[in-house]
Amino acid sequence: MSALALAAVVLTPVAASASQDPAPAPTVDYPVDVNGLGGPALETVSYGSHKRQEMDVWWTPDGQQRPGVFIIHGGWWSSGDKKSMKEIARDYADMGYTVFNLNYRLSGDAAWPAQRADALAAIALARKNADQWAFDPGNYVVVGFSAGGHIAAAVGTYGDGINGLKGVVGMSPIISPLRAYSDGEKATEAAKRKLRTSAIKLAGCGSPKGKCSRVWASMEVAWHASPKDAPMLTVHSDKEFVPPVQSQLLKKMMGQVGVPVTVITAPGVKHSTEVYREPGMAERVQAWIAGRIG
Repeated sequence: MSALALAAVVLTPVAASASQDPAPAPTVDYPVDVNGLGGPALETVSYGSHKRQEMDVWWTPDGQQRPGVFIIHGGWWSSGDKKSMKEIARDYADMGYTVFNLNYRLSGDAAWPAQRADALAAIALARKNADQWAFDPGNYVVVGFSAGGHIAAAVGTYGDGINGLKGVVGMSPIISPLRAYSDGEKATEAAKRKLRTSAIKLAGCGSPKGKCSRVWASMEVAWHASPKDAPMLTVHSDKEFVPPVQSQLLKKMMGQVGVPVTVITAPGVKHSTEVYREPGMAERVQAWIAGRIG
């Protein structure tokens, strides 16, 4: 079934709140000066009661209010950990940003939209406690990798804009789980078949038909575009298993409401952090972020 045919069975999107309960007070480890030279401090903070609802916060205790970078790891929505993002998080902290490196409930812990709700709850807690972490709550971006790119982009199109969010970056983001479902049905490539299975697990209710259609609609980033959404930058390799066409659809839909989307396509098959680490790519992403939040 094509993505367009799948779309025909979907009626209305799910309305999902970021959290049913007020954001909890942060539970932190003692801040550590990671280089012993007065550089960024590091705390691990709980933003919810589940063991996965925590984030590492890198901040510079010098009295300045700094722009923020939220980082969301990948892993098919079912695996992965913020530990894999530690080097990238530290890079942004060294550039002078306050950095929030997130864990979130995996698809085995909770079905969609729990992952988006977790990211929104983490952002809400960071903004509530902005003074504690030298963070400017009105000036931040969200950067996601692969499945984390889907979550980041879903945050970017949640509601009619999120306060303070100035940009979203997706490295090989799964913009359309419906497209992944369709592409993986008869694919010979193992990664595309796994992505299809992973999207079904994320939905938590089977294929995009009948009673499950509303959940799949909620997972479709481009369908929720609105004029006050933040601009986005996405990066794909031209022959990877999450093809650039996913972001081209986003660019078209966001463009219709006046929100710019920049799509960078690199040669080859590298995915997520691998394409980020291609020569010059991290610098291009960093320059785009600097253009959004300084």
